[in-house]
Amino acid sequence: MGHQQQQPGKSSEKDLYRDTWVRYLGYANEVGEAFRALVPKAVVWASYGVATAYVTADAADKGKKAANSYKESPDQTAQVAVAVVDTFVWQALASVAIPGFTINRLCAASLYLMGRVTRWPLPVRKWATTAVGLSAIPIIITPIDGSVDWMLDSSLRKLYSKSH
Repeated sequence: MGHQQQQPGKSSEKDLYRDTWVRYLGYANEVGEAFRALVPKAVVWASYGVATAYVTADAADKGKKAANSYKESPDQTAQVAVAVVDTFVWQALASVAIPGFTINRLCAASLYLMGRVTRWPLPVRKWATTAVGLSAIPIIITPIDGSVDWMLDSSLRKLYSKSH
């Protein structure tokens, strides 16, 4: 159900932001993108607000956990910063930016193609586009999560390990 890498300050207890239904708030913007053809743009932007609030709350939670875990450590501030930055960047990419873009483009392409190859009326094409977008969400999650892990492991996370 998303990012599984052990984060600084993360214990083996159930994580509200990763191991419960709350995780799905991170995908609110994908649902918004899937419905873009049917709803006002303000609804789509509101879905990004929900997803961004989730990302921010998870990053704050991981920072608080790191602060508690490294209470007596001289590098507590650095550990908290690593936990917050890593969580925020990972979640922003894996839960908001990349899947939102992916669903947006998939829906735009499907609406365009249906207009070219079918004689369906526009409302039917819009509903079909929404169905395509919604059905793609569970398919894209795992590859995007893995790609973001690889991307951060190959870049940003190398900086963390060098500083400690």
